[in-house]
Amino acid sequence: MKTFVVGDIHGGLKALEQVLESTPFSKKDRFIFLGDYVDGWSESAPVIAFLLKFSEHHKCIFLRGNHDELLTDYLESGIPKPMWLEHGGVSGKKSYDALDEHEKQHHIMFFRNLENYYIDTKNRLYCHAGFTNPYGPAHEYYANTVYWDRTLWEMVCSLDTKLRLDDQKYPRRLKNFNEIYIGHTPTTKIGRTEPTNFANVWNIDTGAAFMGPLTIIDVDTKEYWQSELVKNLYPNEKGRN
Repeated sequence: MKTFVVGDIHGGLKALEQVLESTPFSKKDRFIFLGDYVDGWSESAPVIAFLLKFSEHHKCIFLRGNHDELLTDYLESGIPKPMWLEHGGVSGKKSYDALDEHEKQHHIMFFRNLENYYIDTKNRLYCHAGFTNPYGPAHEYYANTVYWDRTLWEMVCSLDTKLRLDDQKYPRRLKNFNEIYIGHTPTTKIGRTEPTNFANVWNIDTGAAFMGPLTIIDVDTKEYWQSELVKNLYPNEKGRN
């Protein structure tokens, strides 16, 4: 069984369909989606509808992203938070306002059932953003840290590559897992549009919401597949740009 990790989709259904077409997977393989399925491009609700159908025939683990939580808050309360609307929520709101109530409730159940993080049998951690507690995400005081925090990625980006694992200054939280897979902070912020690795952390958010492609990676071989730049698939939209 292969394990594929899928980066942040942000309403880009065309990109998801395109990258899946080029990914050599079978029905026995597993997909781990890192969250942020919505907000950005115009197809937030169609992305969730696609994932629900896809999971009927494939093993899937769906993780929670911060945008997924923000959209869920709106769907359950009917009150859009200004911060959400300012950061991609307008497209998510528009997509879901057009959905009938029955299907909307079906999608709400999908969002409620998302997992905050996942650890596989090879001690690899998967979460949307990161964690701060030196003993791992299970010890976070605030559960939503794992889909909001950016300090894990900022830390490994600036980590001294000469620092040995047994050095007392080596970050304790990195030692909990063999590998860590995250999204949330686009690699385009450091000028890259491919999966990027520092220390034992792999960032699979290659900027699909902005100017980059959507990425799927095989966690064992590190081979990866990408869509076109998502902005080219939605030429009349701005995404989160």
